[in-house]
Amino acid sequence: MSAKWLWLIFGGFLAITFSGSLVHLATEMWWFESVGFADVLRTRLQWQGAIATFCFIVWWLALFLNYAIAQRLTRERPLHVAKNPQWDPYLPGLVRYTSLGLITLLALTAAINGAETWQEVLKFLHPVDFGSQDPLYGREISFYIFQLPLFEKMHRAAAELLVWGAFLAASIYGLKGEIRPERGWKYFLTGEVKTHFCVLLAGLAVIFALGFWIARYNLLYSSTGVVFGAGYTDVHARMQAYGTMGFITIAIGILFVTSLWRSGFLLPLTAISLYAIVFILITGVYPWAQQKFVVEPNELQKESPYIADSIQFTRQAYGLNVVQQQPFEVKNQLDAATLERNSATIDNIRLWDYRPLQSTYGSLQTLRPYYKFLDVDIDRYTLNNDYRQVMLSPRELVDDSLPAQAQTWVNQHTIYTHGYGLAMSPVNKITEDGLPELFIKDLPPKSSVDLTVEQPRIYYGEATDRYILTGTDQAEFDYPLGNDNAQYNYTGLGGVPIGSPLRRLAYAYSLGKGQLLLSNALGENSRIHYHRLIQERILQLAPFLSLDSDPYIAVIDGRLQWIVDAYTLSNRYPYSEPLWRSEGIQSLLQDPAMRQIVSQETNYIRNPVKAVVDAYDGTIKLYVVDTSDPILASFQQSFPTLFDTLENAPPQLQAHFRYPQMLFKIQAQIYRAYHIDQPGVFYNQEDFWDFPTQITREETAEILEPYYVIMKLPEAESEEFMLILPFTPVGKNNMVAWMTALCDGDNYGQLLVYEFSRQALLYGPRQIDSRIDQDTEISQQLTLWNQEGSEVFRGDLLVIPIEESLLYVEPVYLQARGQNDNSNAIPELKRVIVAYKDSIVMEKNLEDALTKLFGQLSRKPSPAVDNSPSATGTPSTAPPPTQTQAALIKSALEAYTQGQQALQKGDWQAYGAAQKRLEGILKQLTEIEQ
Repeated sequence: MSAKWLWLIFGGFLAITFSGSLVHLATEMWWFESVGFADVLRTRLQWQGAIATFCFIVWWLALFLNYAIAQRLTRERPLHVAKNPQWDPYLPGLVRYTSLGLITLLALTAAINGAETWQEVLKFLHPVDFGSQDPLYGREISFYIFQLPLFEKMHRAAAELLVWGAFLAASIYGLKGEIRPERGWKYFLTGEVKTHFCVLLAGLAVIFALGFWIARYNLLYSSTGVVFGAGYTDVHARMQAYGTMGFITIAIGILFVTSLWRSGFLLPLTAISLYAIVFILITGVYPWAQQKFVVEPNELQKESPYIADSIQFTRQAYGLNVVQQQPFEVKNQLDAATLERNSATIDNIRLWDYRPLQSTYGSLQTLRPYYKFLDVDIDRYTLNNDYRQVMLSPRELVDDSLPAQAQTWVNQHTIYTHGYGLAMSPVNKITEDGLPELFIKDLPPKSSVDLTVEQPRIYYGEATDRYILTGTDQAEFDYPLGNDNAQYNYTGLGGVPIGSPLRRLAYAYSLGKGQLLLSNALGENSRIHYHRLIQERILQLAPFLSLDSDPYIAVIDGRLQWIVDAYTLSNRYPYSEPLWRSEGIQSLLQDPAMRQIVSQETNYIRNPVKAVVDAYDGTIKLYVVDTSDPILASFQQSFPTLFDTLENAPPQLQAHFRYPQMLFKIQAQIYRAYHIDQPGVFYNQEDFWDFPTQITREETAEILEPYYVIMKLPEAESEEFMLILPFTPVGKNNMVAWMTALCDGDNYGQLLVYEFSRQALLYGPRQIDSRIDQDTEISQQLTLWNQEGSEVFRGDLLVIPIEESLLYVEPVYLQARGQNDNSNAIPELKRVIVAYKDSIVMEKNLEDALTKLFGQLSRKPSPAVDNSPSATGTPSTAPPPTQTQAALIKSALEAYTQGQQALQKGDWQAYGAAQKRLEGILKQLTEIEQ
């Protein structure tokens, strides 16, 4: 077979191998164009292509140079193999093509690996200062974040290149008989062949010496001392050892060069043997002796400066250096008047836990088996001029729940295309049956507040993992309508146009779906929607960001918008303790996103971006909310069109930005130890904190998670939406502090820690749970409910600071035992337990519990009634109602109550009748007063 045919076969093989990648690249370019960020992909591809080309050329030329030198130096020597007349003519060509194939394969591998370093290259080219220097070498922190990682990869690649070059040359020399062990180990290489190897080995010596230079900087990430980062032994032993070994390694390289003018390899080989002994002594024995005999007897004294560095830089890396610490003196002087002054806090105490509420939503509001509430989010809205904390969940469509015979390609990709609407309820309202009072419910969405959902369809969400087609001849399923189904045709601009035969062919090949070519429903206006999972969608644009595990949905101007918190991470911040070293981190690893962050050895985190995805058309916006993060600032220089400023975010959207719970957990986890600023106290671990635990179901203890509340801080003038978490001492259950992150307006992102006095015992959540279990009346009732097929679930025990007092609130739910599937279980909120000082009560609702503890709470005055004193200074009074007026008022109240009950049941006819009756009664009252 001629060389021409071999090249044609090889070219065809490459075309088939890479055709899928090329088609996929084309479809991805169309996708980026559809979302308006084609320049982002082009920039990324240009850099990946440039880096890959550079790596391929360098590797191929370097390896070929070694191959060519070896061939030239042995051109007069035949192959040193067994003689075989049949194969001898083909051996030189076989060696040549095998070597060139290996060179090309290694260069391609280097190109692919190099292309994957595009993020490191871009950060290297656009460093941004952190405004801080490491305490050991005095280098700006940006050197360690942006430059050192690329230096390490380049160092590793150079070492691999030299090793492969030496291997390739040695293979040629071995086949040509130039490596002669029979001469002895001193003289097995001679002449120009020896020169070639000496140059390669001298180059390796230089690379190893650079490795020791890099290792000196890596001491800042040492985990051998009391704290993370360089300790006393690292600074006074290992740092000098690495410097010394670097010079010794350079000397070894010089010996290899010197041996070019000497016969044999005796001098460098002897030096290498001594080098190994010196390496063990300097880098192993000497640091061990320093630690054993100098540090350990005086560890606190020797390590104190380095503990102080670790505290300082760990706080900086996790954004804890801005935490405001304040004392909180608990006086516990709550009374009815105090509760009235803090009525906004009381009215927003969260009685509904997201776990039972998700089951309740699933039972009452999915309405069809193919709908599902995947999560329940917490947010705040101004509803009917009242700042309210609410819980809400979008109703997504999961077509895997369709009957098996209905799971066809047409159904899953062209008919069942989107979810619909959401359920929303206040955090503190319950019906007489113990169910949530719904603000938004049913299909199509019905709202009982001044918040309407004008576009309720969800084409992009957390369950949208299949591609779909819109603009086809097949009408889409919209929502169930009695015994029929409402239909819909997509009118948005989401998705990629797929009307042309070429695009249909490309997507059919890329997705492996021939139906895209065979379907008669597709037309010139058809669009294909993919990357519909909101997190996947964001990562397609910005793979250098890490995303929060809890996207939440918000109703903005009548549309459903997903909000996702995005993080920048690093594991190269000097002296900052990585999460994996943090005591008790295992309690946070149930979250997959948290596990991923911990597995990356993260020791720096920021939340500089809020990603917003429209649930209907998939529009993506990345708003920069923290301009002080250097890592994001570096990527902004590379992708100037990718990010938008916070000023361009609509105020209605900014009102729903909240401090992410996952970031708060990480910061609280680190702050448990790093709230201490004294090295001696830190060393002795005298004041380490812990997360409180609580009882949920049947004595099952769980870590109390941070929770969102609307409340007023002690020094604040009004209530705010915030995230709070109590702390207990390690090994104890009493409370020592609580931490909060503010979420509203200009205060967004402020971290506050209120520390309690150590002179008095303050009950922690677990101690309150123990007191609840010791209350005979409450424990008997809970035990009774836990029998005969029922199961009690105790929600989060909330610690609510009110002025200078602490109020504890725990909801109690009841559901059928074993019914944990949200399609069957209907948990009911049966009781609310409230604890204050030494008193604990359990009532049907929060108002009754507070009344039992503090007496009758006066009604809040209606905005329409003027209760202010008159101009003369005497309070205005109204005459008592007559008997007729009293009867009419009672009738009006009954009509109003009946109307509200009808509204909750969705009985609009009864609701309208009650409203007409109420209107007539009010007219009669007006006539009597006139």
